[in-house]
Amino acid sequence: MRRNYKFHNQEGIYFVSFAVVEWLDVFTRNEYKEILLESFTFCQNKKGMEIVTWCIMTNHVHLIFRIVDDGKPQLVLGDFKRFTSKTLVKTIKENNRESRREFLLDQFKKAAKNSSNVKEYQFWRHDNKPIEFWSTKVIQEKINYIHQNPVEAGLVFKAENYMYSSAIDYAGENGLLDNITVFRALGQR
Repeated sequence: MRRNYKFHNQEGIYFVSFAVVEWLDVFTRNEYKEILLESFTFCQNKKGMEIVTWCIMTNHVHLIFRIVDDGKPQLVLGDFKRFTSKTLVKTIKENNRESRREFLLDQFKKAAKNSSNVKEYQFWRHDNKPIEFWSTKVIQEKINYIHQNPVEAGLVFKAENYMYSSAIDYAGENGLLDNITVFRALGQR
């Protein structure tokens, strides 16, 4: 079944989370996380995506963003997920060092069989829902939640030490993605 994103305010700031099917730990390999980073950068540079906060965990991604050009957030996010899905599956297929290759591909195939809009491999789950922010307090709560994910998972002791997140940008340093819009720079909303 197709699940459309509900982005009612095309200029709003949104929180989204999206997970790998069956919550598979695909992003334990840095080369797979790099595909996401390259895609985020492309969306920033070519599709008007302004990223406020992000974090790549082993099996899911958190993102707070908005679209600053005339683009539509649902289309930009849909393009991001379609492109990364195809690229990640292709990379897994071609990765001779991937000991889980057959298992992962089988899981992606099984998920596709249960989906009406995916033909061969389904990488991302379809059950993510965008949440539009209406208050500064809620935005700050979600930013803290996202940045604390790696701490809660036991990956690091301090959020800013997790490389695949915007927490370091909020600590005053430069992270892996350029042009992160630290929330305090957005002004009051």
